[in-house]
This record gives sequence, C-alpha cells and structure tokens, in this order.
Amino acid sequence: MDLRAISMGVGFALLWSSAFTTTRIIVMAAPPLTALVIRFALSAVVAIPLALAMGQSLRLTRAEWKTVIVFGLCQNALYLGLNWIAMQHVEASAAAIIASMMPLVVAFLGWLLYSEKLRPVAVIGLIAGVIGVCLIMGVRLQHGLDIPGLIMCLIAVVALAVATLAARGASGSRNMMTIVAMQMAVGAAMLLVPAMVLEWGRPVEWSGKLVWSFVYTVIAPGIGATWLWFLLVNQVGAVRAATFHFLSPLFGVAIAAALLGERFGASDVIGAGIVAAGILMVQIAKIPAAAAQSSNAAACEIDGRD
Repeated sequence: MDLRAISMGVGFALLWSSAFTTTRIIVMAAPPLTALVIRFALSAVVAIPLALAMGQSLRLTRAEWKTVIVFGLCQNALYLGLNWIAMQHVEASAAAIIASMMPLVVAFLGWLLYSEKLRPVAVIGLIAGVIGVCLIMGVRLQHGLDIPGLIMCLIAVVALAVATLAARGASGSRNMMTIVAMQMAVGAAMLLVPAMVLEWGRPVEWSGKLVWSFVYTVIAPGIGATWLWFLLVNQVGAVRAATFHFLSPLFGVAIAAALLGERFGASDVIGAGIVAAGILMVQIAKIPAAAAQSSNAAACEIDGRD
C-alpha cells in the first residue's frame, strides 16, 4: 500500500469520524430526517456538476446502478437515518464507536451467512472488538446511555456493513463522483416521506454553529469521505480499504471530546484501543487471501464481479 493510499485512508477515517460530532450538533437543533433530506439533496446538487467537470458520465452500468441503490438505501436511508435519530439521545463518541464495528460485522456475517472461514487472528479480533465495545458501553450505561438509541445504532451498523459490501460493485468505475451524487439523491428520495410524516412542523433552533456544522457535513463527510472511500476501494480493494476503520473509534472519541466536551474516561481510551486492535486484526487476517485473488479480480469487468 503506497503513501497515496495511506493518505486517502487516514483522510477518510478522519472525515468519517468527524461526522458524528457535527451530526450531534445538528440533531440537537433540527429535526434529524428533515436535515438529512436537505443534506443529501445539497450533496447531490454539488456532486453532479463536479462529476461533469471531471469528465464523468451520468449514464451508469447496471452494476453501478445496483451500487447506487443499495448504497443509497442502506448507508443513507437506514444507517444515517437511524443514527441521526438515535443521536438526539446518544453521545457522538458512543455512536462513532458502534459504527466503527462495521468491519467486524462484515466478517461475522460472512462467516454466518456464507460460511467464510475465519483465521484464528480474525476470531481473536472479533472477540476483542466485542469486549472493547462492551467495556465502553457498560460504563456508559451506568452513566445513562439511552438504550433505544443504542439499539438503533446497532441496527444502523448492520445496514452500513451491507452498504460497504455494495461498494464492490463500483470497483474500477470511472464515474465515482457520479455514483456519489446519485446515491445521495436516492437517500434524499427515500427519506422525504418519513421526514414529512414524522417531523412536519418541528422547529429549528438556528445558530452559527448549526449552519457551520451543516455545511461541513454536506461537503466533508457527505461528499469528501464517500468519494475518498470509493477511490480507496478502487485502488487497494475493499478488504484493505476497510482496514482504516481501525482509526475510527480513536478519532471519533477524540473529536467528540475536543469539540463537544464529551466524557473521555479511562474506559473509553482502553475500550477504543481494544476495538481498534480488533478491527485491525480482522482486516489483516483477510489480506493474504484477498491478495491471492487480486490478479484474477483485476481482469474482470464490473458486470462480472461478485
């Protein structure tokens, strides 16, 4: 993995983790689903001209449209929708730690649903990740962590795992920014009716902090992180790209503590470190098998890939 890929991976993890802090600011002042619809719509409006300026086509292949729809449904509508609702009651750092479990969930679902073999290192990593999360959440439950919000975050991370698997359909695509724009539009369309039904008439507490957080969320995590993720998957593959998620619990807790003043106790530091180590172990365990198949995979067209 070269320096460019490492820079993209660290940049993605930093942008992705920062979104939890700005999201917490937004949902404490505005209806979450309505804010998401606006965010997705603005992201699509910004990303489409960018895609055209980059010489990309708005005409996508069947596999690319599959990625757009699954990613738009699972990541935007389900993962972000549930997370934004939950974060009215759950701290940003807690939501970030739960979401960072995504590679662990992917590995577990692969073993459970597809009988994929897990190397001993991966098994240890899965166990470590669960222990780390239980340590953090156990202490936080004693400090009043909202249980319904916690459950929504857990459901959301499963949806995020499915969205990550769907990103493989875009591997090798020359229309990455178009895919980013279209999946944002799908997310906006899917959440429009729920937002109107559930949040009609709810007030917004306008402030400079809210506006800044919203603009940042649209540009950095919304467009920037998603684009970086697709580029990273395209360059190093989904397995190696997901390795950078081990930085997410560390970044998520640190950013929330620095900007929101959220608790940053010994259990958070130790637990986040254990989760990060577990994620890294699971991803490293996958890399040799993925590398052995890379030459064959590189010769396949998008429509022929799994």
